[in-house]
Amino acid sequence: MNEVYKLWVLLAMLAFALSGCRDDDPVIPEETDPLPPQTVTAVEGFYLLNEGNMNMNKASLDYYDYATGTYRRNVYGQANPDATLGLGDVGNDIGIYGSKLYAVINRSNKVEVMDVKTAKRLKVIDVKNCRNVTFARGKAYVSAYDGEAQIGGASPDGFIAEIDTATLAITRTVRVGRQPEEMAVAGNKLYVANSGGYSPPNYERTVSVIDLNTFVKIRDIDVAINLHRLKADAYGDLYVSSRGDNFDIPSKLFVIDTKTDAVKKTFDIACGNLTIAGDTAYVIGSEFGYATFDRTVGYSMINVKTETLFEGSFLPPAVAEAIKMPYGIAVDPVSGNIYITDATDHVSPGMLHCVDRNGNTLFTGQTTGDIPAHFAFVYKNH
Repeated sequence: MNEVYKLWVLLAMLAFALSGCRDDDPVIPEETDPLPPQTVTAVEGFYLLNEGNMNMNKASLDYYDYATGTYRRNVYGQANPDATLGLGDVGNDIGIYGSKLYAVINRSNKVEVMDVKTAKRLKVIDVKNCRNVTFARGKAYVSAYDGEAQIGGASPDGFIAEIDTATLAITRTVRVGRQPEEMAVAGNKLYVANSGGYSPPNYERTVSVIDLNTFVKIRDIDVAINLHRLKADAYGDLYVSSRGDNFDIPSKLFVIDTKTDAVKKTFDIACGNLTIAGDTAYVIGSEFGYATFDRTVGYSMINVKTETLFEGSFLPPAVAEAIKMPYGIAVDPVSGNIYITDATDHVSPGMLHCVDRNGNTLFTGQTTGDIPAHFAFVYKNH
């Protein structure tokens, strides 16, 4: 979630939130709902990480089992009843590598490592103000702000922590820009989107490039202010979003050529979130403007092979109209089914919707945890 937005919008809730986080908070039980079964291919289902509001200790983990059509809420609490504080405060990212599931819990300053089949905790890795995770060559890479969650003041440069996925130990770190967000690997290079989100209007505007062999930053690519999402396609390009400043500078989407490490194309569309599946990028164009206190929303597709924008929306009108606050998105890599989440009012349980690759609605309105955001697909060989 946009840190600037969260810190300002939720400030009025702080006193209540702090009083609600106690060591003796009860464990939330698991709940289940029936959903239409999906055809099991190489993919068996997925985990959905719910962020939960900041300072409310309500991050949670759901699981959708394709074979049975069972949607399970709070599987982490069920698998780890001794974790009295639950999963923690603000679930910011999730990923699977090998037999392990990694959940980045931002405000709890930790990465929870779990067994992918059972969600049973294996280890907690301390990483201050951690944000996102990606994987390559037997390593997990975690971006971290390495500073307190506060607007203004001097902020340190963030860093990337390299974690050995066998020993679960941090092996190397490297400094990047302020408030680094999403990352992607292309060849022997790790790319990191720097936001500078704690210091408006003095945002960062670069993508840092790290040599994975030496784990040294080799350059910064100038892109635009307040960078956030970063995804790699199959053609050596990166798609990186700028959130703008919510006032005069609009959100945009940029394409970086990893052969030259330079921006090669700009899409003048807002990008709140995106995912790439095959030759298609699916973009949630959610942009809020403080001048009007209005939000503009769109659902676009880009052919990443030809780098062209499709006309129209990937969501049918009935589904788009039902969503109050589009937030998370994922596409099943085999079936092509599109999953999109609704954060509703950011303090109540969210919703999960699903359409197929042709725009046919498979289900809508599945209740999730608070602020459903991040997906991790489970494969049979995990």
